[in-house]
Amino acid sequence: MKKNYVLDTNIVLHDPQSIFRFEDNNVIIPIYAIEEVDQFKREGSERGRNARQIARILDGLREQGSLSKGVTLKSGGFLRVAVPQKRPSLPSAIDTDAMDAAILQTAFDVREEDHGRPTVFVTMDTNLRIRADALGMPSETYENQRVEAEKLDSGVQEVIVPAGHVDAFFQEGFLDLAPSEGMMPNTCVLLRDAENESHTAIGRYDGTKGGVIALRVPRDGVMGVRPRNKEQSLALDLLLDESIRLVTLVGKAGTGKTLLAIAAGLKRTVEDGIYTRILVSRPVMPLGRDIGFLPGDVDEKLNPWMQPIFDNLEFLFSNGQRKGSRAYAELLESGQLQVEPLTYIRGRSLPQQFIIVDEAQNLTPHEVKTIITRSGDGTKIVLTGDPGQIDNPYVDSDSNGLTIAADKFRGEKCAGHIVLSKGERSELAELAANLL
Repeated sequence: MKKNYVLDTNIVLHDPQSIFRFEDNNVIIPIYAIEEVDQFKREGSERGRNARQIARILDGLREQGSLSKGVTLKSGGFLRVAVPQKRPSLPSAIDTDAMDAAILQTAFDVREEDHGRPTVFVTMDTNLRIRADALGMPSETYENQRVEAEKLDSGVQEVIVPAGHVDAFFQEGFLDLAPSEGMMPNTCVLLRDAENESHTAIGRYDGTKGGVIALRVPRDGVMGVRPRNKEQSLALDLLLDESIRLVTLVGKAGTGKTLLAIAAGLKRTVEDGIYTRILVSRPVMPLGRDIGFLPGDVDEKLNPWMQPIFDNLEFLFSNGQRKGSRAYAELLESGQLQVEPLTYIRGRSLPQQFIIVDEAQNLTPHEVKTIITRSGDGTKIVLTGDPGQIDNPYVDSDSNGLTIAADKFRGEKCAGHIVLSKGERSELAELAANLL
């Protein structure tokens, strides 16, 4: 039996194509949601672009017939814009004229008019789902692209090997290994001796060679930074390998994600000359959040948001820097190092660059797609972030671009992923991350 799905405003703003993702069921958009979408159409942000896109989609559907009566979708479903017959009358202690109440009232009206047909209210607003449930309306979040952050692949797999295999791996740097169930290319492999559990080695599974290869991390580290655990060792190996074009580093605060990415980028760009430039950004204003109200020019406006990047750069250049290394200020002036907002990335082609997007958990999947599709020939993209620290109201720990990208690129030979679980910033920072 077909169901009615009544969509909240945040659903169409998050994914304008969402109306086509409910199979052959009935999709209803309240007129109030259309009014809310209209408020954002002039924004230069991703939300503004989505508002304009859903408006164009609905306007195109009008050619098939009246939206108030309904039109057939390419998915086989049926869409209509609902105008309730009465003002919001739901029992509540708050203002019943609020848009949320009006949209939720529409869901009840749809169910009543359709003689009790199963009706589901779809919203990404947690509190609104709770209110809907309390009033007797089944409610769901939007599940099109969701990956449970807690179940995200760690990127590390342990393999028990016969006695002698670990020693052979240390000597030859390679161990022929038939891929076990779930073994993915570029997975970190912990080889453990079957007869001596404390005898271990770490490597990376190479899908092309069909075996485990030794990590190629310099003995003295990178830019004076040495990995402190096996996850950091694998992260550096992924970051330094030119054949891997996308790296996702996921971990809580203090695990070294940003520092390792910048250190590897500087080595490959400044010292090795593999890339022409290292481009670093943080989506504090995701792909267009306005910075115009801050004083100063673009650089001065960005400085408060980008200060964590500069803090890492200062640490790298003061941490046992090699003779002849230039201060990062000189790299900025020369153009080898560039820190800029993601606003300027749309429409560009970025060849031979080492791109780092910090705090990528605040991006939507579409924004991450926008960034990755900008990569030109020879470009490497590194996404770092903590799904547990979300500031963007339109995504959560399971639907953000970082988590989705890490999951979607699993098994691709050009991509690598690792979860950094151990904090290395300080003992106090580690305690705070775990206890608070």
